[in-house]
Amino acid sequence: MSGGPAGAAPSYRVWALPGMPEVREGDDLAKLIAATEPGLVDGDVLLVTSKIVSKAEGRIVEATDREAAIDAETVRVVARRGTLRIVENRQGLVMAAAGVDASNTPAGTVLLLPEDPDASARLIRDGLRDALGVEVGVVVTDTFGRPWRNGLTDVAIGAAGVRVLDDLRGGTDGYGNPLSATVVATADELASAGDLVKGKASGLPVAVVRGLPHVVADASEDEGARAMVRVAADDMFRLGTSEAVREALNLRRTVREFTDEPVDPGAVRRAVAAAVTAPAPHHTTPWRFVLLESEESRHRLLDAMRDAWIADLRRDGRSEESVAKRVRRGDVLRNAPYLAVPCLVMDGSHRYGDERRDTAEREMFVVAAGAGVQNFLVALAGERLGSAWVSSTMFCRSVVREVLDLPESWDPLGAVAVGHPKGTPPARAARDAGAFIAVR
Repeated sequence: MSGGPAGAAPSYRVWALPGMPEVREGDDLAKLIAATEPGLVDGDVLLVTSKIVSKAEGRIVEATDREAAIDAETVRVVARRGTLRIVENRQGLVMAAAGVDASNTPAGTVLLLPEDPDASARLIRDGLRDALGVEVGVVVTDTFGRPWRNGLTDVAIGAAGVRVLDDLRGGTDGYGNPLSATVVATADELASAGDLVKGKASGLPVAVVRGLPHVVADASEDEGARAMVRVAADDMFRLGTSEAVREALNLRRTVREFTDEPVDPGAVRRAVAAAVTAPAPHHTTPWRFVLLESEESRHRLLDAMRDAWIADLRRDGRSEESVAKRVRRGDVLRNAPYLAVPCLVMDGSHRYGDERRDTAEREMFVVAAGAGVQNFLVALAGERLGSAWVSSTMFCRSVVREVLDLPESWDPLGAVAVGHPKGTPPARAARDAGAFIAVR
């Protein structure tokens, strides 16, 4: 992997390419680069700023409203804070403002990213092969901010003839330890190296790296920079804070069928930790959660509840067919691999000796407990667990307390079935929020 003579320490050179003219729509970038007499050799890598690619491809648009241009390029909002938006754009890149740039372009216009940066890189590479007879790699670069880090750096958004990723998994380090997660973003490292000599405002949009021929790929290894975009299933940080909350709320669906996959008790405990952040009156903690993690405890509770329901329904004069039908509604609890029973406690409540105020006091605590249950359900959705809140324990509270050995002061507020959803729930029916609002 050395870029120098055999036995020499690994090294490479990087320099900005002088002599590039102002690029205009329709220009052939490969010919403009070749005209600078760059002295390219096989194995060099060219780093080309996306701005000149966009200009050559006519990606300059009139835009008195930059926000409208960002909207047009946005596929998904990842995070928003004030006017700043981090979005996924039509190229699949997650970046600020969808890559819409108002710098280095005439007033009243903005630059959009190339439609297909990989195709742009291939066009430049093929053009240089035709013009100069050299086999080089090409990386189209753009400036990114990064989560958890201040400052900007250049990264690869398009590539041709470059091994964009160096997968070291399966190898060993210098101490013989196995490498199980090391995949080097080679194309991004090249882009950053080029930015050190191109600069942001020096008018040098192209740089050359020499001495790293091992990063130049043949046709079978030419994946393009698209291979560097993490797929949604592997993205642990797909959303910003407020967007993640909205997504979790959207995922919070009633799930009635579960797979046999076990539920991680740690995930449920994290959901309880979210539940107990709900608001409550008088600085109290009116929530308790009984977690039924064994099959034996779940069946014991559900069998006792079923017997109590049947007795109640028969006392009501229901037919045996009606009784059986209503009991079957509890199957969602019986088929779930995990149950949680939220309970209300009135510790810290005030006693007024007045029915109206005592009723209002209890209602405050019930509302607080409900907020805790909602937090719990949303947090479960954030853990990618399905849930169904069923009110059944509220109709046989004394039975639940007896079977679960709960204090008399613990008031069961239904039961929550928890598990991994079997299939995708049907789409939620749209609701107009305005129908639930009264403005005075």
